Amino acid sequence: MSQYAHPEVLVETEWVGQHLQDKNLRIVESDEDILLYEVGHIPGAVKIDWHTDLQNQLVRDYIDRPGFEALLSSRGIANDTTVVFYGDKNNWWACYAFWVFKLFGHEKCLVMNGGRQKWVAENRALSKDVPEYPRAKYVAKERDDSKIRAFRDQVMAHVKAGNPLVDVRSPQEFSGELLHMPGYPQEGALRGGHIPGAKSIPWARAAREDGTFKSADELADLYGTQRITSDKDVIAYCRIGERSSHTWFVLTYLLGYPRVRNYDGSWTEWGNLVGAPIEK
Repeated sequence: MSQYAHPEVLVETEWVGQHLQDKNLRIVESDEDILLYEVGHIPGAVKIDWHTDLQNQLVRDYIDRPGFEALLSSRGIANDTTVVFYGDKNNWWACYAFWVFKLFGHEKCLVMNGGRQKWVAENRALSKDVPEYPRAKYVAKERDDSKIRAFRDQVMAHVKAGNPLVDVRSPQEFSGELLHMPGYPQEGALRGGHIPGAKSIPWARAAREDGTFKSADELADLYGTQRITSDKDVIAYCRIGERSSHTWFVLTYLLGYPRVRNYDGSWTEWGNLVGAPIEK
């Protein structure tokens, strides 16, 4: 990991296993499958649900500052707590939660390389006990959407300026053959295709079969050959921003790109947006 731009944000399962008792560390599991945590989780880990905990339930947006403060305080997370994220789907949702934490400026965020898949494959301990930590007093910054989040009007301007976009969905979604993520027909959009000018680089190409991230050289080649380079302003998108948060993490922290934004509206918004151009 020494070749990554920011190797300090990525920790191995062995490291996590050695630090389970650290008082100033909190392990957060964030999954697509909402039942996995109850089936068994890393001992001492708390659950943060991407939908019910991180999102406003009345507006398609994230929770506000008071909501974020209440959430973290309830999980025993203080401003100086180191948070280690892991989850299923090769850390889609772990990176998504990491990204939301960064919207509020939480400093000490780490990702466990390989996620839940690797922890289980190594026969490491799982627990069904739900830990109870003393309530913390978290004081959050106002959510900052300006640096790492993109909105539809910004994406439209990005397209008109000829700046690069990374479509991290499956090739079938990119081509318009599928209107939805494979296996999720209820989550489709009205139109199929991709945002004009976007490059197709499926998120999973950045990971190995065991869920861990590929080497820095492999990642640099993966994006560089598609002219997604560090000197450019890059926007990544998928369906609702979860798979693209994985790519955002790779580009920002593993490759060190300084200007990467996640378009969380993604194809669910763009594919249904009146007046938005598409390509197939």
